[in-house]
Amino acid sequence: MLVTNLNDLNDTDRDIKSETWRSRRMVLAGEGVGFSFHDTVIYAGTTSTFHYANHIEAVYCVQGEGTLTNEVTGEVHDLRDGTMYLLDGNEKHTVRATTELRMACVFNPPVTGREIHDENGVYPLIVEDTAKVS
Repeated sequence: MLVTNLNDLNDTDRDIKSETWRSRRMVLAGEGVGFSFHDTVIYAGTTSTFHYANHIEAVYCVQGEGTLTNEVTGEVHDLRDGTMYLLDGNEKHTVRATTELRMACVFNPPVTGREIHDENGVYPLIVEDTAKVS
């Protein structure tokens, strides 16, 4: 069993910060459970474009307001408390945060925590040995 408090991750290697967002990684590939789980805040008034070409991501908005643009189709969706989106086609997308957005995010395959967005907003696929030792 793993029990983690979000605040215990502050300013650790699981607390990733950029100009437009902050992501605290509560579960990573090293835990060996087949997904990673992140608490992500997108700062009010910012725009962030992402393209997870190597990962499927599910995102559940738990706080705030903004918009999600599918850069492939041009469709725009409102984001607010209770909205979930699934990037099951590796869609390039843009999030515009009207207010601070807080998102619960799940990635498959799981991220290791060492990924860095490239110039296209893509995480490389990094595979980690996740065999659990009993």
